Order: sequence, then structure tokens, then C-alpha cells
Amino acid sequence: MSVLVFLESSEGQIKKSALEALVFAGHIASHEQSQIVGVVFGQPSNLTEAGTYGAARILNITDSRFSAMDAQAFAEALAGAARHAGSNTVVLAKSALADSVMAKLASMLDATAATNVVAQPDFSNGFSVKRSIFTGKAFENVKLTASHKVISVKKNAVAMVENPAAGTIEEFTPSLSAKAFAIKSLATDKTTGEVLLSDAEIVVSGGRGLKGPENWGMVTDMAKILGAATGCSKPVSDLHWRPHHEHVGQTGIKVSPNLYVAIGISGAIQHVAGISSSKVIVAINKDADAPIFKVATYGIVGDAFDVVPKLTDALKSAI
Repeated sequence: MSVLVFLESSEGQIKKSALEALVFAGHIASHEQSQIVGVVFGQPSNLTEAGTYGAARILNITDSRFSAMDAQAFAEALAGAARHAGSNTVVLAKSALADSVMAKLASMLDATAATNVVAQPDFSNGFSVKRSIFTGKAFENVKLTASHKVISVKKNAVAMVENPAAGTIEEFTPSLSAKAFAIKSLATDKTTGEVLLSDAEIVVSGGRGLKGPENWGMVTDMAKILGAATGCSKPVSDLHWRPHHEHVGQTGIKVSPNLYVAIGISGAIQHVAGISSSKVIVAINKDADAPIFKVATYGIVGDAFDVVPKLTDALKSAI
């Protein structure tokens, strides 16, 4: 018996969130006295890290067709890997691909599924997990009673703890149906060369309080010092001050970084819904009554044009 972990990669590297999924799986494997088996598609340069965080075996699928990110194909491959490895539990890191694969995979394995899991399982009365619901406004404890389980873990929900294992790499060729690659990708428009919002540990965002795109250097300067991704509120992207892939909120990208810095953002409910899973929120706004301060961990009441340059200079000295 084993716990299977999907080691999703991006730009030639296994994602940090996938390594967090390995750590999460380690608690299950320890409880069941089983091993962790990772599944990786392609040949990421940091493949050995999977062993560092607990993978005893790594099933390597090198079929180039998987670069198209077809959910049906990934689900079939993961289901085949689970059967091959004798895995009753499959763990994925939450992502756009994982979200599209989850339901298909659970159906193929006749498994119960839990998404947005934010804490290690509770084994005191069966198998229960805590998950985020209502865009992070509440939590739900659910008991998974089926013998097979599929679980997706939210980014930054698990502390990175090394658990060295053999990390033996094995070639694996899944058996796929005729419909596995029925969807053909004609083109991919992907942001590269910057820290992506979906993977960022730190996010620095700006709102209409910055008054125009010509002032966005304040956001990018701070982000560069912190090694952060840049984001914006919906009105900013609607005004075309910033590209739409930087829009953070309920109708944009939902983030869960360790640190979220909101500069000149009032805190509309749709924006708050997209950042509520952040561990620490720092708000900078000259309006002391701005709604953003109700959810902020730390707040600075002041004009961004005065506060941000001083804060950036202080960060330069400190880092």
C-alpha cells in the first residue's frame, strides 16, 4: 500500500506546492505505515527534491503529449499510477490543472474527494480533513469514509519539513483510452519571466489609489525587493492600467501567500474574497475607514505616495 502524490511541474521544475503535498502525504503514510510514491510528467530539473521530502519511489511519465495539459489524459494517467502503486489515497496540490483533474480522477477510482484542504488529516475518528469553503470565509471538517480518497491541498497550508527517502526513479507508461487526448490545444498564452500569482509566497498589489499606471513603479519596486508577484484590484485591470492576469479577487485569481501587501486598495468584498486565505495582510490606505483594514493583520493609514517609498527604502536596508 502507498500514498500517491501528483508532482505537478511548471517551467521545468516541480512546484513548491507539490513538495508541500508530499509533506502532507507523509503524515498519511506514517499513520498507515506505507510509503509515498510520486508521479511526475516530463523531466523537471529538481526531481531529486521529491526524495528529500519523502518520495520513496517516483513514477516518471515522459510522454510529450502531456504538455498539452489535457485533464482527461492526466486523470487516466494518475488513476493508472494509483493502481500500479497500490495507492488508496491520491494527493494533489491545488492548482488550475488539479481542479480540472480531481472529479475525473475520483470517479475513475470510485473515491471520495476533498478539495482546498488546509490542515493535516485527523485520524482520531476515521479519516477527517479540514477544508476552506465559501472563498476562504469559513472552514468545514469532512470525514472521508470510502476506501479510496483524492485530496487537494491548498498552497502554504503545510510547513515544509524534509523527510529524506530513496526517491528511486522508475519509468512508467500509463494505459490510456482513445479519448485521453481528444481535446487539442491550438495555442497557449502563458506568462513567463516573472513570479506567478498562483505560486507566489509574497504578493504586492495596487489599487486605484495609485491614480494611474505611471505610478506602478512603487508596486514593482517593492515586489522586486521582496521577490514577490505583483497583483491589482479589478478596477485597475478594467481600466487597463495592469494586465488582467494580475487581477486578484473573487472573479480573478484567488491567492494564499504568506504575505499580501495591499497598496491603495479600498477592500471591496470581491477583492477580500480573493485574498482571505493569505496568512498576513498588510494594508496601506489614506482612508482610515477603508474596508481593507477590517481584514488586515497590520494597517498603515497614510498616503501611499508618502508611505511606500519610505517602506521600500527600509526594506532595501533590511534585506
